[in-house]
Amino acid sequence: MTRTTANYLSKHKRFWEIDLVRTVAILGLLNFHTREVLYYFDLCTNPLHGGVWHWIRAVNAGLFIFTAGVALTIAYSRGKTMSSFMLRGLKIFGLGMVITLLSLLVVPEAYVRFGILHFFGIAFILAPFFLRFRYINLILGAALMAIGIYLLEQRIFIDFPWLLWLGLRPHGFSTLDYFPLLPWFGLLLVGMFFGKILYPQGNRRFHIPEFSNPVASALTLPGRHPLLVYIAHLPVIIGVIFALYPDKILPYIKEALSYLPF
Repeated sequence: MTRTTANYLSKHKRFWEIDLVRTVAILGLLNFHTREVLYYFDLCTNPLHGGVWHWIRAVNAGLFIFTAGVALTIAYSRGKTMSSFMLRGLKIFGLGMVITLLSLLVVPEAYVRFGILHFFGIAFILAPFFLRFRYINLILGAALMAIGIYLLEQRIFIDFPWLLWLGLRPHGFSTLDYFPLLPWFGLLLVGMFFGKILYPQGNRRFHIPEFSNPVASALTLPGRHPLLVYIAHLPVIIGVIFALYPDKILPYIKEALSYLPF
């Protein structure tokens, strides 16, 4: 193998353990959102809200955000530029705005104003300014997480909506999806810290077996394309449920279409 080929493989090598963690998070996401959609269409009487489900959902989202922080440091160490991260952030934020418009049509009383895609969009724009740090990211990330958890758990509200993105909610705020920078950007910074510790210079620091068989490839496939899966999963879930229960779903579709201005 030539030196050029070896460098190419090193720059494009994926770590199966990161993709597997993402796959686990995706399975949790599919389970949660399937139950949410069933409940919305009155096909399920057991909504996954409050109690232990609140924390399960938080842990599931946390896996995505933490591994994104790890992956950022790996990509940066392999030559990814700050401008490329920012451009990706703008694209993801644009997708988030599409979700905002669609949810405004379907669920106007609880439409998405700053969901997971909005968060990742802004986070990818901000994160490059922290890529050169290590322990600062750990300390700052932990502090941001503590502040954000305090704001969420103490139910601190304000009288205007302009700081939703930060984590300060107005009275009566209701939404389907909410991931403010506090505490979640803190978790991303912690992920970046561990990315530098566990994958210095884009190489795995610890030793685990390598898997290159079809089973491992299938298990890590969703984790290799998390954004695509996230964008596609709700239409697919709704399409499957519509195919199974068309009489239940059609009234909701007609109601949603009635909000269209044409």
